[in-house]
Amino acid sequence: MRALRKTAAGFGLELRDAPDPPAPGPGEVVVRVEHAGICGSDVHAYEWTDGYGFMVPHLPLTMGHEFAGRIEAVGPGAAPWSEGARVAVMPFVSCGGACPSCRRGDVRNCERRETIGLTRDGGFARHVRVPAASCIALPEGVDTELGALAEPLGVGCEAVLVGEVGLGDTVLVLGPGTIGQAIALMARAAGAGRVLVAGRADAPRFEVLRRLGFAELIDVAEGPLREQVLAATGGRAVDAVLEATGHPPSVVEGLSVLRKGGALVVAGIHPGPVSLPLTDFVRARHQLRATHGAARSTWDRVLALLARDPEGFRPMITHRLPLERGLEGFELARQRAASKVMLAP
Repeated sequence: MRALRKTAAGFGLELRDAPDPPAPGPGEVVVRVEHAGICGSDVHAYEWTDGYGFMVPHLPLTMGHEFAGRIEAVGPGAAPWSEGARVAVMPFVSCGGACPSCRRGDVRNCERRETIGLTRDGGFARHVRVPAASCIALPEGVDTELGALAEPLGVGCEAVLVGEVGLGDTVLVLGPGTIGQAIALMARAAGAGRVLVAGRADAPRFEVLRRLGFAELIDVAEGPLREQVLAATGGRAVDAVLEATGHPPSVVEGLSVLRKGGALVVAGIHPGPVSLPLTDFVRARHQLRATHGAARSTWDRVLALLARDPEGFRPMITHRLPLERGLEGFELARQRAASKVMLAP
């Protein structure tokens, strides 16, 4: 089968032949991938930016951690799954009890965690073998293209939960990309009264946000963030700031418009450190929080929202390409000419 593989440390990916996965072992299934999205993390690994050296011991591997499809083979002990079931795949794989965190039931903080598509073979291929426990059934009316959005939507939903966004809140989202879009959607679903989204000279993604129903868009290429936010709010600070830029200075800029006692949640993957004005930070009693991935309960919440309004989420997908044109899709995402690129293996 053809697969998009990271073969060595450094820039790039390769579309090459890869062996079909072996028959599923105990507690495993083989999924026939129907749709797989290109994530910002995939682009970082493609570019080989700082922070992805953890992949080196696992290379070569097939990338892709946002995907959905149908179960094609079921190993022993993989109940309740059966062939033909439509599933999305949660990419984080815990050790199952070998580490202290898993033994106390804290599987999200597994100390030996693997990530499908980053430390083991993923979904940029026709077939992939995964733990049965990583599969989650797609509701009726949610096709596999939308199912492949569940992972980034889960990241956005988790950020909103960490930020404790509530009814009537004014929320500022930093970053108009897929995760920023997911955060905006989930903040709205959580009852936020206003959702402002900021980006820099990113017309294609601003257009996606408009199609998703967001009108309060701030382009920091046209003026400082603080000035534009306060102009939009009538001088009032926002209740929560949710960051998805991966640009460290945006954290300080976001804090400058956050109300006293408010939380700024960092969801972006950053290539370097950030320097905070700590005296201002302390006096304002600001809370700086981090979020990464999503809990299983968050996936359930996201799939329920997808089932309620499937077409309300589809504008996130701007490009659809066969796997053979996957490198083209990566360049579209890298150049910010696309929002979500969906590949069909």
